[in-house]
Amino acid sequence: MLRIDTSQPDARRQIDSLRQKLAPASGDVVSEAGRKKTMEVFGEPLTPVEVVDRICRDVRERGLDAVLEYTAKLDGAELTAETIRVPQEELEAAHQAADAEFLACIRRIRENVLKFQTEILHSDTTVELAAGGWLRQRYLPIERAGLCIPGGAAAYPSTVLMTALPAQAAGVKQLAVVAPPTPFGSYNQDLLATCHELGIREVYRMGGAQAVAALAYGISSPPRSREGLGEGQNKGTASSPSTDPHPGPPPEGEGVIGKVDKIVGPGNLFVALAKKHVFGDVDIDSIAGPSEVIVIADETTNAEWTAADLLAQAEHSPGSSVMITWHAPLIDEVDREVESQLAELSRSDLTRQSLDEFGALILVRDRTEAAELADTLATEHLHITCSEPEEMLDRIRAAGAVFLGPHAPVAVGDYAAGPSHVLPTGATARFASGLSSNDFLRTNSVISYTEANLQSVADDVLLMANKEGLTAHAASVSRRVK
Repeated sequence: MLRIDTSQPDARRQIDSLRQKLAPASGDVVSEAGRKKTMEVFGEPLTPVEVVDRICRDVRERGLDAVLEYTAKLDGAELTAETIRVPQEELEAAHQAADAEFLACIRRIRENVLKFQTEILHSDTTVELAAGGWLRQRYLPIERAGLCIPGGAAAYPSTVLMTALPAQAAGVKQLAVVAPPTPFGSYNQDLLATCHELGIREVYRMGGAQAVAALAYGISSPPRSREGLGEGQNKGTASSPSTDPHPGPPPEGEGVIGKVDKIVGPGNLFVALAKKHVFGDVDIDSIAGPSEVIVIADETTNAEWTAADLLAQAEHSPGSSVMITWHAPLIDEVDREVESQLAELSRSDLTRQSLDEFGALILVRDRTEAAELADTLATEHLHITCSEPEEMLDRIRAAGAVFLGPHAPVAVGDYAAGPSHVLPTGATARFASGLSSNDFLRTNSVISYTEANLQSVADDVLLMANKEGLTAHAASVSRRVK
């Protein structure tokens, strides 16, 4: 892990470099394997941004033909209009075969999350006016949301919980889950059982940019032929009948996959760039980079536990693990513990890669500098495990989720506590917030005026309208208050 001493001249450069690595996806960097795959699929060395633009455009123009083509070429899965959606019988079978203890765990977590997400939910507010009218702020759930569930290197039924339950607490009626067609994705039995337990009946075997585009634009026509794909023909029409054996209730009519109002959930670089691409056609939660944690520690901190916390985040691979402390001996203690515990992990090679690329042990002058640095990095997860943790919390404004004290590791937020684990990354916690039930609400204001109310503001409205030269605006009031 990188060691940084803020008293040294090059400390700022090192911190800036670390922050840049954690920035949300710019799409400029691609691995050698990624470049090779791009050449295989597209026949030219496209950047990730160009790849996503191409995929999203193809899905918008060619519908399910394009989704199936990219699923075959990128994921190696040959699917059809009949098999891209997980059948209801398969969801039921996964639920029936699930371990009873696992389902009981899911139900306990569901209770925790729904309790928290319901308690924080916005409710209508009405302001009564003196002359008899009133003003109201009204909150209504969106109709339909798409949930992106990763499935590359590990299975994440927890992400189903942390995306679906806030939406359900808000009152969203229709949820569509997309997960890549892999053993860790939409073929994972625990994931399917979790979906069924939560009442989710729409689960699609697709991932990556093509899944995001399908949710954003909707797929209303099945493929007719796999021949000749890639030549730019539009092989489907909006009026073609769906062959999906389990058609859902898309808001725009019958179709293979209904267009959603909002897309949420984590994913790789291509998912992040695709969400950025479709924003405006639909709402999104965020454009996320690598998962990250900052641990603020001092002489009271348990080095063994802190090393475990850093390793837990690095295990995501990519995942950033940073400790900030003003107690110099703790640097060596934690470093030794990290090396000792690393050998025990099932994903030790990937975890070490994350530590080498995104890990840092930072020595600062005092608590004040620790708080300033934490705000600068504006991390996804902030674990304050020094003395007087609440006093330190009062100094810090920017973090996606905060964990106070030695008995609140980030894992409890990932799995069970109540707040969603879908959080802002890459210093975007300066202006962004974690996913919650309120993100699935849309709001509008309602103005109900009596004649007396209108009379009371007429002069001000007329003055402002005339100042701006909007005479029709002025007339719409003056004609009522002659």
